[in-house]
Amino acid sequence: MWNYSDKVLDHFLHPRNMGHIENPDAVGEIGNIACGDALRLSMKIDDKERIIDAKFETFGCASAIASSSALTELVKGKTIDEALKISNDDIADYLDGLPGEKMHCSVMGQEALEKAIALYKGEEVVDSEHDHDEKIICKCFGVTDLKIARVVREHNLHTAEEVTHYCKAGGGCGQCIQDIENIIGEVWGKEKEKAQAADARNMKKEPMTNIIKMQLVMETIEKEIRPMLKSHGGDIDLIDVIGDHVKVSLRGACSECVSSGATLKMFVEEKLREFVHKGIVVEEIKD
Repeated sequence: MWNYSDKVLDHFLHPRNMGHIENPDAVGEIGNIACGDALRLSMKIDDKERIIDAKFETFGCASAIASSSALTELVKGKTIDEALKISNDDIADYLDGLPGEKMHCSVMGQEALEKAIALYKGEEVVDSEHDHDEKIICKCFGVTDLKIARVVREHNLHTAEEVTHYCKAGGGCGQCIQDIENIIGEVWGKEKEKAQAADARNMKKEPMTNIIKMQLVMETIEKEIRPMLKSHGGDIDLIDVIGDHVKVSLRGACSECVSSGATLKMFVEEKLREFVHKGIVVEEIKD
């Protein structure tokens, strides 16, 4: 039995904006019924490129319906450029969190929105099955190697199980698990090479100023650390940077987790050492 938040249950039992818009200005369709989840998002957009109405039709589980409902509430009233900034984590946060195994439902909503806006702008959208640069890895759900690599990077995923949670790849017959693990290894191997190259460049430069160090710490938290913590119901605030000492406060589920110490040392500190400086030491500040 999934541990759904009250807000997920509310949007599942009483979905907002269900249905379709007559003569929509933008439509995004993602998934297919054969794979178990499908979403059709339709929107009306005014002459100032503001979304004045949005509706959805979803075939899927409670999380898929709730995520679609939340998406329509989030986009209404926004310009298309503002809407494009909505991430799958924003959808999950709006619902007070989703079970890890159901995060792919929020990803489906984000992808439907991106596709609808791309088509509205007249940009070409090519189905992955017809893109010769991509290879189908998960035949059960039609997930390509490039999509798997993208979700691995964007959500800091390190196991095939986590990949399944975000895009369903590997959740069928399981024959592609080894291929998924290989892609994960390739992604983080390349990221490690980039970090090593950056370290080599930094060794040739002048010592890092505290201002630059703080900027790099903030950027690393925003891009590499926060998305992973938020996917598990947590968050992090930067309190101060003094030399190589970084003071932070854990928020949400992370602040109450018995493994928060390990999260700080084995994840937060290691990421900051990888992307900022090898001498970084992280200290937690309790409120």
